Amino acid sequence: MTAGLVLLLLVVHQVWWTNRQALAGARSQVRALEREWEHGGGAEPAAAPAAGPEAGRTGPAEPGATPAAEPPANGGGPDGAGAPPPARRPAPPAPRWDQAYAVLRIPRLGVVAPVAEGISKRQVLDKGYVGHYAGTAQPGAPGNFALAGHRNTHGEPFRYINRLRTGDELIVDLRGRRYTYVVGRRLDQTLERDTGVIDPVPRSLVHPEAGYRSAGSYITLTTCTPEFTSRYRLVVWGTLRGVADR
Repeated sequence: MTAGLVLLLLVVHQVWWTNRQALAGARSQVRALEREWEHGGGAEPAAAPAAGPEAGRTGPAEPGATPAAEPPANGGGPDGAGAPPPARRPAPPAPRWDQAYAVLRIPRLGVVAPVAEGISKRQVLDKGYVGHYAGTAQPGAPGNFALAGHRNTHGEPFRYINRLRTGDELIVDLRGRRYTYVVGRRLDQTLERDTGVIDPVPRSLVHPEAGYRSAGSYITLTTCTPEFTSRYRLVVWGTLRGVADR
């Protein structure tokens, strides 16, 4: 009975308490960023180092694994990718490791979560943040702005991304700027080693029919599937629709 009680308490802590802690911390971080932007504070994000605690290349990793795709080098194009940002709106440089520097909003799901560089469990994802795959494009830039988030526990910002529909908005706010993407395609299940889903032109290497074929400005959301496991990856893709001042 004692062992069973201890196990039950551990489950409650992992599933319930970590969510409360992470959600509270993530919401506080969003408010802090918005206050900073409102008052014109905060320095421009510093350029990320060429190599660091999260250097290397993997596919859509289990949150906490070492991410990174090759740096994007493609421009905007057809295939539903939308136009790249105007020439006078250069994308911001990459932020420091684990720095929260943007806010992701998914209106259909009611998600409002800070975005930080890297997908370290301890430094980013377990805080309830969404993590940016190092080496992929920044918001609005040509290429693929690729993100990872927990599906279960620790705020679970990506728990219901399987409910997203074609045309749903994915909004990314930075200081003074808003990037609006729209959901275009989804891959319900692929392998962790499927690196193609976070490529500059995202396309599954395991399921070649899934993804895109032309250069553009993309966003990718990745998380674990099925729920409460990390065996496979669920992927949602979107394309840039517009850029606006905030």
